[in-house]
Amino acid sequence: MKAKSTPQAMVLAGPTASGKSALALALADALPLEIVSVDSAQVYRGMDIGTAKPSAAERARVPHHLIDIVEPTERYSAARFAADAARLIGEINARGRAALLVGGTMLYVKALLEGLDVLPEADAGVRAAIDAQAAAHGWPAMHARLARVDPVSAQRLQPSDAQRIQRALEVWQLTGRPLSQAHGQRTQAGLALPLLALEPVERGWLHQRIGDRFHAMLREGLVDEVRALRARGDLHASLPSMRCVGYRQVWQALDEGDLSNVAERGIAATRQLAKRQLTWLRRMPGQRVACDGPQAAAQVLQLARRWLSNPA
Repeated sequence: MKAKSTPQAMVLAGPTASGKSALALALADALPLEIVSVDSAQVYRGMDIGTAKPSAAERARVPHHLIDIVEPTERYSAARFAADAARLIGEINARGRAALLVGGTMLYVKALLEGLDVLPEADAGVRAAIDAQAAAHGWPAMHARLARVDPVSAQRLQPSDAQRIQRALEVWQLTGRPLSQAHGQRTQAGLALPLLALEPVERGWLHQRIGDRFHAMLREGLVDEVRALRARGDLHASLPSMRCVGYRQVWQALDEGDLSNVAERGIAATRQLAKRQLTWLRRMPGQRVACDGPQAAAQVLQLARRWLSNPA
């Protein structure tokens, strides 16, 4: 691959269960590329079933990056992702291949493409205090508190979005300024990469796939996977890893001693996640492909060939 002023890379993003992984593997069969995961759950070791990680055979078929890189006790930030992804793109290009960034963590996509806001580093003490208050009063009460100090951020967050409510309150406590005021003040520029967004025409198609996949995860042993994580003794429900969709609902069901409606809870939470992902995607400039259309694979391949040209 000849040196170019712009990296040989593209982003394939879409809501959960939209078929991103299968399309990425199909592209890897047709083009010389390596896959970089854009998934805030797949970074964690020991969390395989509920994150729909690629299998060992799939990872042997094409190189995958940013999977199984941290323990579930750790926090992995959008800033760290953007730095890791930029480094990997350069390394992959140096090997004569293109980088295909695939996933549905839209905050990571935004950080990579648009740059990062000026924000303080996480403070473990402040977060622990916020978590303690949330345990006592509930996250809806913390959301109401956020609405008093940062109404702009509160308006865009659901009262159940514990991780983002915590971060917004943390920024307020550390800086005395609303998180919303920091948006647009960039610490570094983003990468000018093409974005291909998978969006279903029929929402029912996506809902059916979400339900089918969650039931498959339960059959494959998701509950036992969460039991094993709980048995480690160093994890708790407020960690970002354990807040991941699916894990949070199973953990709560195990706390309650009732697994009878865990599938219903998990599917509902995954649908809500997909809705948020689609809302983020529609705010980003990029090429749209109907993932439920009969020509989706051919359209994705055509665009990838155009964007990831690889002259000898």
